[in-house]
Amino acid sequence: MPIDQAEAIVLRTYDFGDQDKIVVFFTREKGVLRGVAKGARKFNNRFGSSLEPMSMVRAFYYEKERKDLVTVNTCDLLESFFEAQNDLKVSCTMGYFAELVEEFSPSRSKDDLLYRLLLSVLRCLAAKGDPAFLALYFEAWFLRINGLLPDLARCKKCRKPLSGPAWLSPKRDGAYCGECAPARKDAVPPETAPFLKWVRDNPPSEACPLPFDGGNLAAMSGVLQAMITFHLEREPRTLRYLKNGT
Repeated sequence: MPIDQAEAIVLRTYDFGDQDKIVVFFTREKGVLRGVAKGARKFNNRFGSSLEPMSMVRAFYYEKERKDLVTVNTCDLLESFFEAQNDLKVSCTMGYFAELVEEFSPSRSKDDLLYRLLLSVLRCLAAKGDPAFLALYFEAWFLRINGLLPDLARCKKCRKPLSGPAWLSPKRDGAYCGECAPARKDAVPPETAPFLKWVRDNPPSEACPLPFDGGNLAAMSGVLQAMITFHLEREPRTLRYLKNGT
């Protein structure tokens, strides 16, 4: 049977049967792909450490007609982020990224931009980048890529620039100024729009000064997380750990 291959990032694995594992890959060529790694739970199995979560691999697999799961033959480890996950905050942040990609990305739907985004923030985390900033950066681009990021620079109703206090709309599809807000529940920090503009033009490893107050990262992240939760229709499981400060 012909063997196919794909560059991929391992999002997660879980046990299957007595000796196997189910592997959830995010591939550059085919998006999210799920497969059975036979014998992966055996001692001295052929996969070694290549199935560790967030590993970048070259996966070799084959498919059968009318089967949702592919059969993973072997994986070559291309880049490991295992040591970076010794830091619990980094590990939880990577897990958060993995959950968002798996939950939002259609199965077998190529998304090269999202793949490159995930790989870039993983490398920044491994290089001791700030997890809180990189989570916020990922959230901003993730919403933009999925067409879920509204214009937060202008009031959704009157279209005036949001230069002062603003509040997120109930449907998470924009923000209202103080005069138009029907309710003042979820505040949008004034740094949010400048940050989103900066993100659009700069890679996550950019060392130039940020055009906003870096002390307000948590508040800005709360706005983007509210959008993610609204569209996912539940709070991501991994987000709870980040909010608890682990």
